[in-house]
Amino acid sequence: MKFDRSSLEDAGFRGWLSFHEVRASDAIPTTGGVYVVTYACAPPAAFLSQNPGGRFKGRDPSVPATALAANWIDAEVVYIGKANQLRRRIREYADFGAGKPIGHWGGRLIWQLARPDLLRIAWRETPGEVPLVVEGAMITEFRRQHGKPPFANDPHKLGR
Repeated sequence: MKFDRSSLEDAGFRGWLSFHEVRASDAIPTTGGVYVVTYACAPPAAFLSQNPGGRFKGRDPSVPATALAANWIDAEVVYIGKANQLRRRIREYADFGAGKPIGHWGGRLIWQLARPDLLRIAWRETPGEVPLVVEGAMITEFRRQHGKPPFANDPHKLGR
């Protein structure tokens, strides 16, 4: 699979909502599945010095700009995630990015991108499949194509 919007749509991904739209959308299924976050910004990427994400248990989600730059990869997909309940998990992710103290630490790097309005999220239900397994296969394929996982994936090794 290629990791661009057209190929992902062909693979069954739907939605392509902004995180602002996610907070009010009932279109996101409540079943399990995988989701991708894309970033439609021409390189080079610019980063915020502070992460506006929620301070869950008082932890600052910010990462130094040098580490963000080292982890950056010029690819449309910046994060691949999984969920047992897509609507709940995606809304938690959106709420974390809006500054709520929610434990959605994975993928937190996207919130330090200078243009979060250019982020879009899409999902694919995985009936009969385990979302964790599907996510793992997608990250493995992404790594095969690009040499490392998407920008914001955990457990990421910053710069590797």
